[in-house]
Amino acid sequence: MTRLFASALFRTGTLAAAGLALAAAGTVALAAPSSSSAIAQRQANFKEMGRAMKTLKDQSAGGTVDRAVAMAAAKTIAVNARTQKTMFPAGSGASSGTKTDALSAVWSDRAGFDAQMTRLAAEADKLMAAAQSGNASALNAQFRETGKVCAACHRQFRADS
Repeated sequence: MTRLFASALFRTGTLAAAGLALAAAGTVALAAPSSSSAIAQRQANFKEMGRAMKTLKDQSAGGTVDRAVAMAAAKTIAVNARTQKTMFPAGSGASSGTKTDALSAVWSDRAGFDAQMTRLAAEADKLMAAAQSGNASALNAQFRETGKVCAACHRQFRADS
């Protein structure tokens, strides 16, 4: 009887562990965004960054910086710069069937893409410091440096649309 009871417990424990593993795997699968939602989110984030860059260009060109406006725009860029690389999951390229300007190089040279995104985050941090300073000249100089990183990434990883 003891051996039968131990055997039943082992099978029950094994089944319970297998059930937990399947539940966890199912949760992960459900949490992963679809390729179309990832594409839509990253496109929205990039548009938001573009609007923020325009705001900073206007601020730096005007000669007088409104710190609150400049900081809000710089923060938008910094926050999105850190999250954007997570918006390119496998399968969210042109082969997904959803329109995207992302080139296949994003996935075939993932290390290069991630390095560009890391550079963008670093430049965006400097952009926030320049915006905080309120100095239009410093903001303009850092705006240009940040823009160079954007342009380099576009040349390598984005199709012209």
